[in-house]
Amino acid sequence: MTQTSVKVSSRYQISLPGAARKQLNIQAGDRLLVDVQQGVIVLVPQPENYTAHLTGLHKEIWEGIDPSAYVDKERSEW
Repeated sequence: MTQTSVKVSSRYQISLPGAARKQLNIQAGDRLLVDVQQGVIVLVPQPENYTAHLTGLHKEIWEGIDPSAYVDKERSEW
């Protein structure tokens, strides 16, 4: 997507450009998370279900590792 600008209304509202809405499949009524990072506003679609959204995140880290052996090793180091 190319960069575009939006105007802040007198009620401090903005309209999301159509290209951004389509790319992220944002529909009317969806909620966005707002974050400020080093002077930049970041809008991210809010997941309906955080558990489902995070399921499998970074699963490649655990490939080839036996979960039981890992837990046993961690417990033995306590």
